[in-house]
Amino acid sequence: GTDITKWPEHKRAKFIGRVFQDPMMGTTAGMMIEENLAIAARRGRRPTLRWSSSSKDREHFRELLAGLKLGLEDRLESKVGLLSGGQRQALTLLMATMAKPKLLLLDEHTAALDPKTAEKVLGLTESIVREQQLTTLMITHNMRDALRLGNRLIMMYNGHILFDVSGEEKAHLTVKDLLAMFEKAAGSELTSDSLLLS
Repeated sequence: GTDITKWPEHKRAKFIGRVFQDPMMGTTAGMMIEENLAIAARRGRRPTLRWSSSSKDREHFRELLAGLKLGLEDRLESKVGLLSGGQRQALTLLMATMAKPKLLLLDEHTAALDPKTAEKVLGLTESIVREQQLTTLMITHNMRDALRLGNRLIMMYNGHILFDVSGEEKAHLTVKDLLAMFEKAAGSELTSDSLLLS
């Protein structure tokens, strides 16, 4: 019921968690994992001069990182720039959800990852969203993921909604169905290879 569209980003951060396509965008490479998590933990709160984490914070960070199953819980003092793209994306996902946002935006958050890592990050995404019961908007070009994940699918083309399906209707769709619906709604043959992938 509150329009936050024109609010400055630091105020909107209290309500919105974001994970970008580029794994380098959600973290600060020159800072330690612990420092990145400390900043994320304070998102949406009034800024203070306090910087360092307490031992209680560190233990909490270790527990959260252990849930990722990437071995990062023992690397709190490692610079984030030393992590792989998948590790950074998983860390970004964790940071985006630490303060339990009202809305989690996932902007093609697995597109820059190799298939195995992308699947792992998607699995982490599913479990975090389910456990925290987060309202999530995931943008993807992968039609299989669009069909498999979430409870509603909205397909857009040139800034316009072509169709919006949910529930049983979504559950019974296939990639072939989506392509046919897209062609019919767009009124032309598919020409973009990216739409045909997956």
